[in-house]
Amino acid sequence: MWALRAAPARLRARPGPSGRRAASSSSRPAAAARALVYAQHGEPLKVVELKNLELKPLGRSDIRLKILAAPVNPADINMIQGTYAILPKLPAVGGNEGVGQVLEVGSAVTTVKPGDWVIPADAGLGTWQTEAVISEEVLVGVPSDIPLLCAATLGVNPCTAYRMLLDFEKLQPGDSIIQNAANSGVGQAVIQIAAALGLRTINVVRDRPDLQKLVDRLKGLGAEHVFTEEEMRKPEMKDFFKNFPRPRLALNCVGGKSSTELIRHLGHSGTMVTYGGMAKQPVTASVSSFIFKDIKLRGFWMSQWKKDRSPVQFKEMILSLCDFIRQGQLTAPVCSEVPLQDYQVALEASMKPFVSSKQILIM
Repeated sequence: MWALRAAPARLRARPGPSGRRAASSSSRPAAAARALVYAQHGEPLKVVELKNLELKPLGRSDIRLKILAAPVNPADINMIQGTYAILPKLPAVGGNEGVGQVLEVGSAVTTVKPGDWVIPADAGLGTWQTEAVISEEVLVGVPSDIPLLCAATLGVNPCTAYRMLLDFEKLQPGDSIIQNAANSGVGQAVIQIAAALGLRTINVVRDRPDLQKLVDRLKGLGAEHVFTEEEMRKPEMKDFFKNFPRPRLALNCVGGKSSTELIRHLGHSGTMVTYGGMAKQPVTASVSSFIFKDIKLRGFWMSQWKKDRSPVQFKEMILSLCDFIRQGQLTAPVCSEVPLQDYQVALEASMKPFVSSKQILIM
């Protein structure tokens, strides 16, 4: 975990061997950081504070990082609210994702060197701070030749999209998939990775005032078709599927009626994977969907995938995604860069409906 200690106003001093006064902790002052901290669970705008923190001394297997950028994801908000499956010990630094530059390494560190970029290999580490000291084993090096915002948003959404596209159905070029919340961070990554793999996509979004602008943006990423939730319920969809292959895979981030529609349009023996529940409503499937269409309902959580796999497998996936980035086939989601001191703007924007821009804290 990231070290979390309140920074003292000044270091206490004591006489040294020669009568000089030296810092009590070590011969050099402890490094300090600015961090977004919450001491209790609740609404982020009320419980998150910007504070000074003292970093722990660098151990043999530790790495000292300068955090460059860190996004505000729904899971981050849920952690602060106390509703997520993983809850760090309080007080805690917010943030599960981001990219940092190595400043200093312990004597036993072998995988990275000063100047390298790294991202967290696990959730709950706390990335909303300017510097951190963390163990080498929970960090993964990433190439520094990819765009900063791509690196900052690499470890969660693109990984989730990549695994869901590869692990549940053996899809071939020309096969189709369907997803809701297509404008989300995962949705945008799904569109791009699917296009790179030769897959056709049906993308479902909620109706909104600037709908055409959103549709154009998603199609610019490689989306073949974009429909609103209401359009998916119209009888005309039967005619659409006369000339378009029924999806073999559905990706659900909403739940409720939206997920029921995905199931209705799935092809025979298709699979729906649920990885989120924005509507906070249960997934409901008809009995006929199971009996006559033999559909399968599955779930996916990137944090669990990481726990079940080796660091080497995670690293291989990261490098594969970096190849997509270098080839221009995968970009960062639409982002709004927010200075750390303006964190309340980022928190508020991340909780508003119809916001397609990922809030990125710039340190």
